[in-house]
Amino acid sequence: MMNLSNVELGSFRGAQECDQASAFGGDFDFGHSCFTHYGCPSDMSDKTGRGRSNPSTSRIPRSAQSPRQASVVHSPRTNCAFRPIFHERSTHEDDQVLTQELWKLARKSGTLNLSNKALARVPKRLYDINEADADSKAVNLEQLTIKEEDAWWNQVPLNNLDLSSNTLTHISPKIENLQSLTVLTLHDNALVELPPEIGKLEKLVRLNVSHNKLSQLPRAMYSLPELRHLNISYNEFVELNPDISDLHMLEFLDGGHNNIQSLPGGIGFLVRLTALLLPYNHIKELPPDLVNMRSLQKIDLMHNDLTSLPEDMGLLRKLDCLYLQHNDILELPEFEGNEALNELHASNNFIKIIPKAMCSNLPHLKILDLRDNKITELPDELCLLRNLNRLDVSNNTISVLPVTLSSLAHLISLQVEGNPIKTIRRDILQCGTTRILKTLHDRAVAKAKEEGGGVDDASTSAGISVTRLRGGQMDDGDIPGNFPDRYKLRHTRTLAVNLEELTSVPDQVFQIARDEGVHVVDFARNQLSTLPNGLQHMKDLVTELVLSNNVIGYVPQFISQFTRISFLNLSNNLLNDLPTEFGVLNTLRELNIANNRFPCIPNCVYELQGLEILIASENHIKMLNVSGLQNMRRLSTLDLRNNDIETVPPILGNLTNITHLELVGNPFRQPRHQILMKGTDAIMSYLRDRIPT
Repeated sequence: MMNLSNVELGSFRGAQECDQASAFGGDFDFGHSCFTHYGCPSDMSDKTGRGRSNPSTSRIPRSAQSPRQASVVHSPRTNCAFRPIFHERSTHEDDQVLTQELWKLARKSGTLNLSNKALARVPKRLYDINEADADSKAVNLEQLTIKEEDAWWNQVPLNNLDLSSNTLTHISPKIENLQSLTVLTLHDNALVELPPEIGKLEKLVRLNVSHNKLSQLPRAMYSLPELRHLNISYNEFVELNPDISDLHMLEFLDGGHNNIQSLPGGIGFLVRLTALLLPYNHIKELPPDLVNMRSLQKIDLMHNDLTSLPEDMGLLRKLDCLYLQHNDILELPEFEGNEALNELHASNNFIKIIPKAMCSNLPHLKILDLRDNKITELPDELCLLRNLNRLDVSNNTISVLPVTLSSLAHLISLQVEGNPIKTIRRDILQCGTTRILKTLHDRAVAKAKEEGGGVDDASTSAGISVTRLRGGQMDDGDIPGNFPDRYKLRHTRTLAVNLEELTSVPDQVFQIARDEGVHVVDFARNQLSTLPNGLQHMKDLVTELVLSNNVIGYVPQFISQFTRISFLNLSNNLLNDLPTEFGVLNTLRELNIANNRFPCIPNCVYELQGLEILIASENHIKMLNVSGLQNMRRLSTLDLRNNDIETVPPILGNLTNITHLELVGNPFRQPRHQILMKGTDAIMSYLRDRIPT
């Protein structure tokens, strides 16, 4: 048993009685040992018991007080020096971040990641990382034989430097020593300027300085000959320097969330630019030479002060996505020439009219967002937007919905709430898109009957002004000269017949479409059991083929003859396999085989070297062939939702080319649902961490 000295026992009892007296609200003796040991609350500097209160007023028994020598035995607690968690970083601390392990790894891989290290300054020796250090030069031949990879001639120059998410306020001019840099990441710091020497990094391809306090870039930087990706978003720029037009190789420019008032006139010289992102600024007008950037595919100008768009927007023939939300735009151009446009977002403006010509000029438009405008009427020509998937016209002043909307076979989302619509009951509007379109279709049929026509005359197609097909035969048993509207075919380059319950299509239809240069064929939502034989007449022309929502049970071998096809939609059919010859379609970029009966991804699909998007959801796929997916070097989107996949091989995480992966709705246990919800990066990281070493 432990022996306690009288002094220690007295201190212990005194502390107990002190606690008891405190609990009953009594007066204390601050000279008591329990206070002299820990320090008097009223006088932190008095550690010897002096200045205690009158003993006569204390309720603590005098006999319980410990002897004075207790203060000698129990010295006051030492106030050890400590460094607070938040303090100004010293140069020495910053230099220590670049450890010898990180140094060696960077010399070996060419990549150095110092992000999120709380750096106030760049470690000094970083700027000399490309120089051979004394240790690597001093090793003898025997040491090199044992560990030759550490030799200086086996080390690579630094080409990727990440200093993001620190507290850097400046970058040293010594940055010019890193001549081999191709990627420099400086986002989320406190930089107020960049050194002119950054212009000497002639190999620099990507520069990210977003989320800083920059108001301008050094003039020398605009002479970088290889710069392709520039991100200056979330800074304090008021204007873009006209010298930016000297960045002839630039492909991506993000200047969003600044205070930019206007764009320089010479910006049109950026002819290689594919993405121009300038949201959340104060741009009032676009320069006329903007349309000279013929490679533009994405323009983001949301949350600016624009009132109009250039009339010759049609010169941007590769434009795919246009974002114009939250501006002051009064009218839309006709977009003649923008046939490739897939998405048009123009909500929260002051648009009153949808141009009729615009509807015929955008055959591939899939998303049209015009909510929160001043639109009073929807034109019948909206039915010409044959590929439209989503139409949002909510919160306008529309009172009537045109019945022609029911002919849009691919429309899956129609948003009309917030309009004073009187012609359709409120309960029908609340039931959603399917019910609204059915109501409009029923009214179109009834109207056709009233006018003396049949059900077949209820609606029209963009590519064909009809006497309609039924079962592959014309109503009058012959093909009249006005069956294919040659002008429409020639103008839209689209042959589309939907919702007609077709079981076959006459060869003459495809021959006429071929003569008019049609390259888009759409027979979705019919009753076709296979591909029409007449399609072979267009094998050298077709680039997009849509046969979704039919009853197709097999694909004929002649599909391999389509040498220009880039998009194929076979979703919502009865397929369980594809022909072996399918693998020769090297031009195919997107394949949709969702909602079929595939027990696995056909082997021929893995031979599609150019495939970028594969949608195979809603099937019966049970396993993943990772070795097959590895052969698809360009695959970036893989959708395997709602299948029967039981395990996900960890090696799938090594397929870094896949940037969008969907696996929800499968019976596997790992990765868990919470990880799937975090997105592709989290899934891939999870899988890589479980690869056996």
